[in-house]
Amino acid sequence: MWFIYALCSAICAAITSIFAKVGLQGVQSHLATAIRTVVVLVLAWGMVFLTQSHVGITSLDKKNWLFLILSGCATGISWLCYYRALQLGDISKVVPIDKLSTVLTIVLGCIIFQEQVTLKATIGIILMTSGIFLML
Repeated sequence: MWFIYALCSAICAAITSIFAKVGLQGVQSHLATAIRTVVVLVLAWGMVFLTQSHVGITSLDKKNWLFLILSGCATGISWLCYYRALQLGDISKVVPIDKLSTVLTIVLGCIIFQEQVTLKATIGIILMTSGIFLML
C-alpha cells in the first residue's frame, strides 16, 4: 500500500510543479507560496478531522513537537526557494535539481538512521545524480 501512496505523491508533485509554474505568472513567489500553504493547511486539517486523528494531538511529546515544527520550517523554506526558482528558471532545470532531495534524503538516512544501502541502490543513487546533472 505504501507504493500506491508514494506513486500518488510523485504524480501529484509533478502536477504541482506544472500548476505552480502557470500560477506564478505575474505573481510574487512568496505570495504564491503563502496561498499554496493556506490550501495545504486547510486540506491537512480537513483530513485530520475527517479521520478523527485530532484526538492524538494530546499524546504528542516535546520531541514530537520539536521535530514536527523543524520539519515544517524546512518545508516552508523549501517551498519558498522552490517557488522562487520556478519563477526565475525553466521548469526543466528547476525540477531535476529539486529532485536531488531524493539522493540527499537517502544519504542522510544512512548517516542519521544507519540505514543500509545495497550495491544496487548505490548504483541507482549514482545514476540518479548523474541523470540530474545531465538534464542541466
